[in-house]
Amino acid sequence: MDVVKEKKEIACQQVLTEDGSVFSLQWMVLPQRHAAMLTPQFLLQRYLDYLRRVTLSLVRPLRTEEGLEFRLLSTKAALLTFAVPAFSSELSIHAGTLRICEGHFVQAACCNRGKFSFMAESVSDGVKISLQLSEYYPRLLGSRTPSFFRKWLYRLTQAWVHKVMTVRFLAHLYQELEGDESGFRVVKVFVREGEEI
Repeated sequence: MDVVKEKKEIACQQVLTEDGSVFSLQWMVLPQRHAAMLTPQFLLQRYLDYLRRVTLSLVRPLRTEEGLEFRLLSTKAALLTFAVPAFSSELSIHAGTLRICEGHFVQAACCNRGKFSFMAESVSDGVKISLQLSEYYPRLLGSRTPSFFRKWLYRLTQAWVHKVMTVRFLAHLYQELEGDESGFRVVKVFVREGEEI
């Protein structure tokens, strides 16, 4: 008799906050035995490798003296430009944060505000791995008070791509470390107030 494995959960929330910025959070829990490996540096490098591979090098992460850029193909067009990653540890949480400086995907008036963070936290049932985007002002939204059309366009394009990328990255990471292909389900969570996107 086949044993049906329970699907693993990946938690997710994506909202447009009151100040017009985007907050997006995805997380899952991996077994404690992987704790030593799951550093923010490891997660960041794995994510960059994954991004390049699944976009077929359409998006190319490039390290520079100033930090990091997500470039379009082999052009100098930077979709997003980040400062040098900042790593920190506080109690049981280890984090790596990329401050979003500028790029074609950022509102010009809101540069140097957003953050993309990779976190590993020891919890009772393992290691909680989180990817969090905060204080991000996408150019597609146009302003801090975007129209219905702009919100709709952002939701169906950039927001959808980001959610799919982060969820699949977490699933891929779990499968790579555990060799478990039993599948995943995305569950909505409430962390921050805002309009769901």
